[in-house]
Amino acid sequence: MGPEVLQKKFEDEVETYKKLQKDLTKTNGLRSQLDGQLNENKVVKEELDIIDDSAVVYKLIGPALIRQDLEEARQNVNKRIDYIQQEIKRHENSMQKLEKDAEGKRDNLNKIQQQMQQLILKAQVPQQKK
Repeated sequence: MGPEVLQKKFEDEVETYKKLQKDLTKTNGLRSQLDGQLNENKVVKEELDIIDDSAVVYKLIGPALIRQDLEEARQNVNKRIDYIQQEIKRHENSMQKLEKDAEGKRDNLNKIQQQMQQLILKAQVPQQKK
C-alpha cells in the first residue's frame, strides 16, 4: 500500500471515528434526559402512593386542569416509568455498541499510523545510505 492510499484510509477512519463519538455524545445526552424524567416520575409515584384514596387528582392538559381518577393516574405513572426504563436500557445498549465500534476504529487508526511510520522509515533508510 502506498502512502496516499494509507493517508486516505486514515482520513476515512478518522471521519468514521468522529461520527461515532458524536453519536455517542448525543445518545449519552438523551440517556441523561431520560434519567431526569425517570426521577420526576418516581417522585410523582411516591406522592400518588401516599395520598388518600378519596383524594381528588388533577392532570394538567394544556392550560387546563382536568380531574382524573386516582387509580388511572397511578397506572399512567407506572406505565410511564416502565417505558422510560425500557428506553434507558435501549440507550445503554446503543452506547455500548457505539463504544465498542469506536474502540475498533481507534485500533484501526493505530494500525494505520504504524504502517505509515514504517513506510516513512523505509523511505529514510535508503537516503541515509547515500
